[in-house]
Amino acid sequence: MRTRYRRKWTSPLALLACGALLLSGCAKFDNTAAGQNFTPVNPPSPEVPPQVGPGGEAGDSGPGRGNGGSNQTPTPVPPPQGCKDFDKAVLATCLDTVAAVAGIPGDGSAPSALAGERKSGRILLAAAEKEPAAWATIPVDGSGDGGLTSLAVSPGFAEDQLVFAYITTPADNRVVRLAKGQAPKPVLTGIPKGPTGNRGAIGTDGKGALLVATGDAGNPGLAADPASLAGKVLRIDTSGKPAPGNPTAGSAVFSTGVHSPGGLCRDQAGSRLWLTDRLADKDVVYRLSAGQPLTTPAWSWTDKPGVAGCADFVGAVGYLYVTTSIAGNLQNLPVTPDGAVTGKPSLSLDGKTGKPPKTFGRLAGMSMISPQLAVAGTVNKDGGAPVSSDDRVVLISPTIGRSGGGKD
Repeated sequence: MRTRYRRKWTSPLALLACGALLLSGCAKFDNTAAGQNFTPVNPPSPEVPPQVGPGGEAGDSGPGRGNGGSNQTPTPVPPPQGCKDFDKAVLATCLDTVAAVAGIPGDGSAPSALAGERKSGRILLAAAEKEPAAWATIPVDGSGDGGLTSLAVSPGFAEDQLVFAYITTPADNRVVRLAKGQAPKPVLTGIPKGPTGNRGAIGTDGKGALLVATGDAGNPGLAADPASLAGKVLRIDTSGKPAPGNPTAGSAVFSTGVHSPGGLCRDQAGSRLWLTDRLADKDVVYRLSAGQPLTTPAWSWTDKPGVAGCADFVGAVGYLYVTTSIAGNLQNLPVTPDGAVTGKPSLSLDGKTGKPPKTFGRLAGMSMISPQLAVAGTVNKDGGAPVSSDDRVVLISPTIGRSGGGKD
């Protein structure tokens, strides 16, 4: 059994713990409706200013923040000691391949998130100053690139307390919904499974519907096949039916041309929708538009850093942040409010930039907690160079992407 350590934060601006953690759960599939008796996990607590960076450096003085912090020498964060991580951005440690995360909605003052392990199907609740608590376990086939690859809270989470997961089973890829203490319920099944191309992503559109990006199951031709659920962005309601207002009435297809999706994200209102994807010759990010095939990326990476999750911080600092699970950095893409990309991305969390420079290694899924804070998971145990506290759940603030000095 691994020894856990409580992280004690000494800064007066430190994030405070959220309420009592939920009890663990482990379930098998059935086909009955999910119940609604779910204990809220993010009660109010004192506010933390959003300018406190993920490293806990109050006064992080990224561009436009004239608070005098640039005249001080930041103290480097000590390396982990076993499962104890001294970086105040870290919510949970000693997990295994955290490919999926879902931020619990709130104002970011007491951040908490669900973290999913790709290979085991285990989901844990991560919260500031609390040990990660078992939340559920979903049976998955974690071989290849499949398993538990995405999590999203329900569009009506405040009322229904439901969570959606994209998973691989021995027979297919599918979307399931979960309520605490109950079995996962199938929502959308029969998504083709292959030797590769099983990764999927789930998000919400800001209008009450779910967006589901499906892989091409290792067959690029399926992405353009209207009869296949593979290689698509689907827009469904929470019961799995085509959502009202889709491009074609009665069809769940929102867009075509997906191959190996990494993440879906949006701005708060849902006016900007984004998808990261990995093609054979490049990695890309698309601006989604209803009914339009994915043929022209908003940006491409020919060096293929392994684009994964994304977070729209355009309203806060004018950047779309993209995590990478191969290069192990945060790509900060400058974007205008109307969704136009204005230049090439700068880098942060690459171990070379920042004050002081830092890295969490390979980053995967990312999810917003509030307009000023996101959460991401690391996958260093899946081909990376893990440290003793890996894999981890970490916080990402608007300032971290702008503290790298604009390195291209």
